[in-house]
Amino acid sequence: MRRRLPAAGLALGIVLALLAAAPALAAGYRYWSFWDGADGGQWSYATQGPSLSRPADGSVQGFRFAVSKDAAAEAAKPRAAADFEAVCGATAPVEGRKRVALVIDFGVQADAPTGEVVPQEAPRTACAQLAPEATTAEALAAVAKPLRYNSAALLCAISGYPQHGCGEQMAETGAAQASAEPSGSAPGRVPSAGLLVGIAAVAFLAAAGVWQSRRRRR
Repeated sequence: MRRRLPAAGLALGIVLALLAAAPALAAGYRYWSFWDGADGGQWSYATQGPSLSRPADGSVQGFRFAVSKDAAAEAAKPRAAADFEAVCGATAPVEGRKRVALVIDFGVQADAPTGEVVPQEAPRTACAQLAPEATTAEALAAVAKPLRYNSAALLCAISGYPQHGCGEQMAETGAAQASAEPSGSAPGRVPSAGLLVGIAAVAFLAAAGVWQSRRRRR
């Protein structure tokens, strides 16, 4: 019995180490991602949803529809620069109002839901003039109606695109699975095939160790 316990404990320790060290795979989704414009025309993944974000005058906000992972380093960015002057330079400032530049990228046809067509290939830009306390969602509604949201306030469609679906989790083949909610809830995580094989190997070695211990006692 004493010989079995160290073997079983060692096996359990190895399994836990594998689980801790192996990277989880973020699921892919078909959804509108939301971005904040940064210096130099760059984009940074927004940390708040458009209904909570209150951009300052001179801000640039971006949206991109694509099949991508719900992660700052892996989500598809808008394909136009975050350039306030290029979008709002011709819009004269008005006292008591703020100007917010919007870049709306409908993505590529390969990411479109079955039976739908991308409204336009190039990103659309618009300059919204709003009250100082207005949110990004209000800016978007001012220039890109109709918008569609689900019951959890997740942005599903801009200018009516797409007509159906909202944040579907995608299989490796690109087919939509059950509806999920990126950018507001944790994306699904699944263990890698290599991790599963490693766990099976450790379990086999642990069983072999117990068997050897029994043989030595006989």
